[in-house]
Amino acid sequence: MTSLYSAEGKNIPCTVVEAGPCVITQVKNTDTDGYTAVQLAYGERKEKNTPKALKGHFDKAKTTPKQHVVEFRDFTAEFEGEVQLGQEVKVEDVFAEGDYLDASATSKGKGFQGVVKRHNFGGVGQATHGQHNRLRAPGSIGGASYPARVFKGMRMAGRTGGNKTKVMNLQVLKIMPEKNLIVISGSIPGPKNATVILSK
Repeated sequence: MTSLYSAEGKNIPCTVVEAGPCVITQVKNTDTDGYTAVQLAYGERKEKNTPKALKGHFDKAKTTPKQHVVEFRDFTAEFEGEVQLGQEVKVEDVFAEGDYLDASATSKGKGFQGVVKRHNFGGVGQATHGQHNRLRAPGSIGGASYPARVFKGMRMAGRTGGNKTKVMNLQVLKIMPEKNLIVISGSIPGPKNATVILSK
């Protein structure tokens, strides 16, 4: 993350993402696949670590083996004829400054956490009246003889993060086509060097 200054002198927090160049490795249509979709591949992969079936898939698109492959479903009729197998897609082909996009990725894993961090519980609040070590405790989790069990979905301690997360309506502040960089307002899910899917 970094920040940019707007024309009014406002400091805007933003994230710099390396977006592309991507290669179209498959174009699906309703006749053969039952739905329309475009498959994009990104990031170089060693040929010796690529399975033969996957290598053949990339050879068909006349490209080198790629690290990440993502499918974008249900393309509208306006894109028919524009997308072709083996075509290179750059950041400026899809996005323009001022556009709004959605960013989805796997969020940072935080391991086993208590209820204060995991579910934003407030804790007991004060350590008065002889309370000991209860500041971040979950409190009561169920009834006594009825229902005599803990309801499913009770918010308790457990593993946090590491989930697929989408942040919507982020604005494109700047595009640097010579370096394949896109500057997006605000923060996006995932750690540094994570794979992020940007969609309009």
